[in-house]
Amino acid sequence: MGGIFGVASKNNCVFDLFFGIDYHSHLGTRRGGMAVHGEKGFDRSIHNIENSPFRTKFEHDVDELEGNLGIGCISDSEPQPLLVHSHLGSFAITTVGKINNQEELVKQAFENGRAHFLEMSGGGVNATELVAALINEKPSISEGIRFAQEVIDGSMTLMVMTEHGIFAARDRLGRTPLFIGEKEDAHCISFEDFAYVNLGYKTCKELGPGEVVFVRPDSVKTVIPAGDKMKICSFLWVYYGYPNASYEGVNVETMRYRCGELLARRDDVKPDYVAGVPDSGIAHAVGYANESGIPFARPFIKYTPTWPRSFMPQNQKKRNMIAKMKLIPVEPLIKGKKLLLIDDSIVRGTQLGETTEFLYQSGVEEVHIRPACPPLLYGCKYLNFSRSNSELDLITRRVILKREGENAYRKDILAEYADPDSERYQAMLDDICKELNFTSLRYHRLDDMIASIGIDPDKLCTYCWNGEE
Repeated sequence: MGGIFGVASKNNCVFDLFFGIDYHSHLGTRRGGMAVHGEKGFDRSIHNIENSPFRTKFEHDVDELEGNLGIGCISDSEPQPLLVHSHLGSFAITTVGKINNQEELVKQAFENGRAHFLEMSGGGVNATELVAALINEKPSISEGIRFAQEVIDGSMTLMVMTEHGIFAARDRLGRTPLFIGEKEDAHCISFEDFAYVNLGYKTCKELGPGEVVFVRPDSVKTVIPAGDKMKICSFLWVYYGYPNASYEGVNVETMRYRCGELLARRDDVKPDYVAGVPDSGIAHAVGYANESGIPFARPFIKYTPTWPRSFMPQNQKKRNMIAKMKLIPVEPLIKGKKLLLIDDSIVRGTQLGETTEFLYQSGVEEVHIRPACPPLLYGCKYLNFSRSNSELDLITRRVILKREGENAYRKDILAEYADPDSERYQAMLDDICKELNFTSLRYHRLDDMIASIGIDPDKLCTYCWNGEE
C-alpha cells in the first residue's frame, strides 16, 4: 500500500520528516522519497528500499537536505514525491491510493491537450504524475484536488507542497486515514498517528472523508470541508495497521484483542496452545487466549533482522520463500502438541499451507486454523490489499469455481458463500480445510469482526468479504 508524512515548521524540518516517514516503513518496502522546500527552493531524494530499509538509504540525505516544509512517502509502487512546474506554480506531490480507471484518465488528458507523461520502466504511467495532471486542469490546487478525487475510481489520499505550505487531502470516502499533529512552531501531516508521538507532536485533528486542509507552521486551515459518507478500510485494524496506531478513535492492538475474544467465544476446540502467525496474528491470538483460558505460546519465531514483510516482493515465489525462511520453529512447543493458529487472513492460502506443512514436519499433532477476518471473496478495488491479478488467485474463488462451474461468478451464489450460516459457506470451508491440510478451520464472522472494530458499520469498507461498495 504505502504511507505519507509531511512537516511544516518554522525551523529546518528534515529531521522530523526523516523519522516520520521511517515510522511508515511497515506499509511498504519498494521505494521511499523525501522532498523539501527552503531558501534554496525545492529539493528531493528518492531511493529504492527493496534491499535496504528506509533509514539506511536516507540517513545521508538528512545532512544534505534543508527546508522548513517537507513531504515524503513509503511507496509500494511508483517513485515519488514528484516535483512539478505548471500554471499553478511549482509544487511537490505525494500520494497513497489506487486508480482503477488510469487508462481512461490518461486518454482524457491527451484529448484535453496534455502533451505527454513520463513512461515508467514497466511501461505504465506514474499514478502520482497523473494526479498532478488532473490537479493542473483546474484554476487552483484545492479545486484541482477535489476534481482529481471526484474523477478517480478507487481511492486517493495526498499531499501537495507549495512554497507557502502543504495541502493535505484525505480520500473522498476516507478509505485511508490522515492526521494533523502539532507542537510549538510546527505541524505535521501523517497517515499513522503514532508516527509523530516521539517527535513531540500531539494530535490536533483527524481529517474527515474528502477533507482538504492547508497546513503552515503556525496554522491549519480547512479549505474543503469533510463529506458525510465514509468507507474506511477495515483491514487497517485487522492487518495493515501498526499496533500503536488508531483510526477513528479505535486502537489497532486493542481491536485485535477483541477480535480474538469473539473468535474464542464461538469456538469449542481444546488445543494445548494458542499461537499467532507473526506479526499481525499475535495480538488476535492473545485475545483468544485471554478469553478461552488456553495458554498462549510462540511455537515459531520470526527472524526479523534481515527479512522484510513477505507480502511485499512482487514475485509470488519470492514471497513464499521469504515467508518460509523467516519463521524458525521452537520444537518443544510443537512436537506432539495440538496448536490453534491465528493468522490475520487467508488470501491465496499458499503461505499458510506451507506453514502448516512446516509444523507437521516439526512433529505437531493437530493444527486448527482461525483467520481473524472472514473469507476473502473479492479482490480489493481500493487499496490493493491482496495484490491479486485475478480474483481466482483467492483460494475461496478457486474452490467456488470448482464447486459451481459457470455459476461461480453469480452475485447471488457468492452471497451465499459469504453467509456464515449457509450450507455453501460450510462446504467452502471444508474444501479449503482439506486442501491446506488443516485439522479444522473456522473464520471470524463479519458481524463479529465489525463488532471488534466498534464503529458504525456503514462507515466501514467490507467489499473484499461481501462485495458491497
